[in-house]
Amino acid sequence: MLRNRFGRLIAGTAAGAMLLAVAACGGGETEAAPSAAPGSSSAPAAATAKVGLAYDIGGRGDQSFNDSAAAGLDKAKAELGVEVNELEAANGETDAQKEERLRLLATGGFNPVIAVGFAYSAAITKVAKEFPEVKFAIVDDAAEGPNISNLVFAEEQGSFLVGVAAALKSTKNNVGFVGGVDVPLIHKFEAGFEAGAKAVKPDITVQKKYLTQPPDFSGFGDPAKGKTAAEGMFDAGADVVYQAAGGSGAGVFEAAKAAGGLAIGVDSDQAKTADPTVADVIITSMLKKVDVAVFDFIKNFTAGTVKAGVTVYDLKAGGVDYSVTGGKIDDIKTQIDEYKNKVISGEITVPTGA
Repeated sequence: MLRNRFGRLIAGTAAGAMLLAVAACGGGETEAAPSAAPGSSSAPAAATAKVGLAYDIGGRGDQSFNDSAAAGLDKAKAELGVEVNELEAANGETDAQKEERLRLLATGGFNPVIAVGFAYSAAITKVAKEFPEVKFAIVDDAAEGPNISNLVFAEEQGSFLVGVAAALKSTKNNVGFVGGVDVPLIHKFEAGFEAGAKAVKPDITVQKKYLTQPPDFSGFGDPAKGKTAAEGMFDAGADVVYQAAGGSGAGVFEAAKAAGGLAIGVDSDQAKTADPTVADVIITSMLKKVDVAVFDFIKNFTAGTVKAGVTVYDLKAGGVDYSVTGGKIDDIKTQIDEYKNKVISGEITVPTGA
């Protein structure tokens, strides 16, 4: 496997194409509909479309955020016949390094180019201006530009539902939240989770811990930090811990296993993707359907209907939800769905932490 100062080379369908590495997960919000709405584009036909995708820290194989994006890319490759190049981020990168990676894709003939994570916001804003003929998309941020599409989510709504599940499953009236990096996007996960737990049990204790502070984004890829944080919560009385920490979540699951506690995954159905030795402690996951957003964007590009601006994937649109793999919340599903319907109807407005 080739390596250079930009990151890991990953094989794509374009012969001899360079694959590199990219950073983080991020937020932004506005009103919009689920699947990308119509607009104008000079997109090529699917058979000739070459899609460049730059992952967040951890890349393909993180069992969470990035793998969800990868699933959407894989679907586009299989169903739309597009060629792909995938780039992976490294810890501690500068905006200049992110910019250079996006430029390499754009100059290499990749159009559209998708950046996975809010850490690309400054880079994509700058590079998109340099390549006005290329369509760009960013997951989790509302970077502005006439050729930038923003794929964002109502993470607080999905987190509210797993907060309900945590409270219903907690016998100690004490639950925990582990955030990867202390940024506004992850505050949405925290705020929704706490609101959901307290909707069920107003006096429940909600412990909270962020692994790193910006500009240190290693909190999204450090299982050891995740394990230490969760161990502290279980020692302090928690019996269910929710993590919104990317690759660091693996450590949270390890801590839950060792403590005889329960855990909640994030972004993808982690009871299916986590290490089998710890998967049994995961009672549910907050589903953030990055795969749907990525596929929608690519499909609209190939159809010539991609648009700039914000599209929000919320609970009503099916962009966020909760998982039921393993049957561990079958006994409380009816109660969770009652809250879900109240959020969709507008009876409950979930805070974002802003």
